[in-house]
Amino acid sequence: MQQFDMPAAVKADPNANVTDLLMDRVNATPDLALFSLPQTDGGWTDVTAAEFLTQVRDLAKGFVAAGIKPGDKIGMMCRTRYEWSLIDFAVWFAGAILVPVYETSSPSQILWDLEDSGAIAIITETADHYARFDEVHSDLPKVGLVWRIDTGMVHKLTTAGVDIEDAEIDRRRALAKGSDVATLIYTAGTTGRPKGCILTHSNFFELSRNAKAALPQVVNDGMSTLLFVTMAHVFARFIAVMCVDAGVKVGHQADTRQLLPAMASFRPTFLLAVPRVFEKVYNSSEQKAEEGGRGKIFRKAADVAIAHSKAIDAGSVPLGLKLQFALFDRLVLSKIRAALGGRVQYAVSGSAPLGLRLGHFYRSLGISILEGYGLTETTAPLTVNLPSNFKIGTVGPPLPGVSIRIADDGEIEGKGIDVFDGYWGNQKATDEVMHDGWFKTGDIGTLDENGYLTITGRKKEIIVTAGGKNVSPAVLEDPIRADPIIDQVIVVGEQKPFIAALVSLDREMLPSWLKSQGQPADQTLAEASANPIVIAEVQKAVDRANGNVSRAESIRKFHILDSDLTEESGHLTPKMSIKRNVILKDFSDVIDGMYAGVPTEEKQPTPKK
Repeated sequence: MQQFDMPAAVKADPNANVTDLLMDRVNATPDLALFSLPQTDGGWTDVTAAEFLTQVRDLAKGFVAAGIKPGDKIGMMCRTRYEWSLIDFAVWFAGAILVPVYETSSPSQILWDLEDSGAIAIITETADHYARFDEVHSDLPKVGLVWRIDTGMVHKLTTAGVDIEDAEIDRRRALAKGSDVATLIYTAGTTGRPKGCILTHSNFFELSRNAKAALPQVVNDGMSTLLFVTMAHVFARFIAVMCVDAGVKVGHQADTRQLLPAMASFRPTFLLAVPRVFEKVYNSSEQKAEEGGRGKIFRKAADVAIAHSKAIDAGSVPLGLKLQFALFDRLVLSKIRAALGGRVQYAVSGSAPLGLRLGHFYRSLGISILEGYGLTETTAPLTVNLPSNFKIGTVGPPLPGVSIRIADDGEIEGKGIDVFDGYWGNQKATDEVMHDGWFKTGDIGTLDENGYLTITGRKKEIIVTAGGKNVSPAVLEDPIRADPIIDQVIVVGEQKPFIAALVSLDREMLPSWLKSQGQPADQTLAEASANPIVIAEVQKAVDRANGNVSRAESIRKFHILDSDLTEESGHLTPKMSIKRNVILKDFSDVIDGMYAGVPTEEKQPTPKK
């Protein structure tokens, strides 16, 4: 059994809670800008640490005046915006507990999260959010308080709380100790009902301080980030808390269609994103170059950039490559940097593997993508690559205060300051994943001699073919998904004679790509999925992925779906991970069709749609 332990960088304080991070920040730098709010003219207005604290305390008084008691649970359904952090800290200052509800949740999902957690109030952002909640409100007799952000909730509560004494907020703020519940976050879940993960104040407090110590180049009081990942997910939620602790200025942009303009004006120094975002940026840049007749130049620039990064890893960059890189950096790469605001030095990526090609490309762009690994049950990161020594293709070593080990069957297990306190009201499920303080992640991986973790697959997703071959879907899916016109890939083949795949097309990228191929740009997904040129492009992507595996593991057939796989369709989680079991069930007829008439001892089938 492999194991790697990283000692904590900061002495633990079991009596501290998350609100102490804000108090310490204000005491250290009261005039430092912690947040920046977007203005209608495209500019940004700063909110200092002292101003944020005042707003937090005033809103906490409003919650107290409304009848919120210490330990009460409040549901919150809201997109990524400044009010998320304001409400989060105000709820903690009032002694209560926030229960995030994904803004895309259906009425039945809202019902489950609020009922299971025992929430007595809910905060919604928009009329649509409220309408979905209202469908199930009659089934939630405990939920007596309902607020809407877009109808002036913050102002109304702040006004209502003017008579609450400061001493009462001070008292409530100090009630929680490290072992007390800070939040319940319901796992999006690819199967079954979501489970409420109990994350404690120590999980956030200790992890924030130790992560800050591990990443001083990324998170300090001179840095800034633009959050667009949903804050209902632990990934962005933890980063938001750590930014308050570290003094990082935070802006928000929930509409990814406005992301590039927002980045150009806000000019962040680091980003938080899932790999699909980095793929989109790359693919969009390639398509724009193609439309301008510079597609070959872009691809050559990308190849040179990747070769340049690989040469750095090898220890020496040949002179010819240096000169080529300098030329393409000026002609192509500098324009992409400018589109991202011109100041981005780092990006933290999680939830899925990034892929070696993109990792090398962005490094030569001047952006070190620090891949990390974690789950809701681990308050987000267990591991993360370090700016001073990051290894592309790995998810880095354990953070300070965290231990990682690889069980005999290859499963990754974690232990330490960030591991959750169990599933809310579900001891059986807790016992299934916890053993002697070690959390069983369900993922498969390896550790190198320096403790750097590499993810090789998901334990429950390993496909065993009829011939007994074990296949990890991610090895095939990740490189295929990097193709500009491909959105999602689902590898199948459990107890089948060969591996096959379902492929969905990227609705945003498809029109410009079709136009560049001399095809009508207004084709529907159904038309495009049957287009020979599209099929040939998907085949090329499949062939590239097959080049990385043995014949027994290679994709022999694929089917291009004529519909989207989305969160709304029930096929993706809010963090854009595929719900594999749901997809396998919903498209079982399509999958069966790919194997129809194929004998058990399959012989050299020709890949086709």
